[in-house]
Amino acid sequence: MTADPALGVVPFALTDAARPLLVLGPSLGTSVTALWQDVVPLLPDVDVVGWDLPGHGSAPAPDPRGLAGLTVPDLARAVLDVVARAQAERGDVGAPFWYAGVSVGGAVGLHLLLDAPGRLHGAALICTAASFGEPGPWLDRARLVESAGTPTQVEGSARRWFGPGFVEREPRVVLRLLGSLQTADRFGYGAVCRALAAWDARPGLAGAGGPGSSVPASSVPVVTIAGEHDLPAPPAALAEIARGVGAVRSEVLDGVAHLAPAEAPARVAELVRDLVTAGVAR
Repeated sequence: MTADPALGVVPFALTDAARPLLVLGPSLGTSVTALWQDVVPLLPDVDVVGWDLPGHGSAPAPDPRGLAGLTVPDLARAVLDVVARAQAERGDVGAPFWYAGVSVGGAVGLHLLLDAPGRLHGAALICTAASFGEPGPWLDRARLVESAGTPTQVEGSARRWFGPGFVEREPRVVLRLLGSLQTADRFGYGAVCRALAAWDARPGLAGAGGPGSSVPASSVPVVTIAGEHDLPAPPAALAEIARGVGAVRSEVLDGVAHLAPAEAPARVAELVRDLVTAGVAR
């Protein structure tokens, strides 16, 4: 059965079809605003809309029954609905758009790239992976959060999310992000954990031009961005994606862990801006 997730929508800047449209995706446990708010002002002349995971940020509290069997492809279909509403306002429904997403938001971008490349002008895949490890730990985390809530994840997330010294240097950013985690709905969080447990795009990468494949790599320009200290999605995971899709650029950010847009907003903005600018100029 296909799940029907209700996503949140954050229209950071929407004007008309004369400007490129960039769609931003979050990481599990974050709101798109908390994660991307320092990047958006550095992207002038671009329309930007963000989406939130079920029960996160601007999204309504979900009905757990509607999230049964949630998958990353389900999230991707829901993101296309978000895009359609934004494009209806801009007057360019069905046109290709730019995408940048982190972790599960990056997995959604990778799915769109492999499943519906014609919808994308280009994509920045950030601190993400074609597979996030064995299902067991994700299913254990889902059960814990569904029974005891997202505050159970604060300590572990603080260790995984931020590079060395960031907590001391930027306590307000850290509190902003951990606050979004604590207020996330437990069933929405648990459903996304289960989706990540089942996520494995590696066969699709092999078919998109990976080693041994006779299928050409994606014609959509892709930039991969990894964090030097990222444990959930280490640089090797981004390198695997970059090889599979024939990325035009692959960067590893020094000192960064899992939430690159919050940890290094100027650098992420530069990379995303370069991607969009180069594509518009083609």
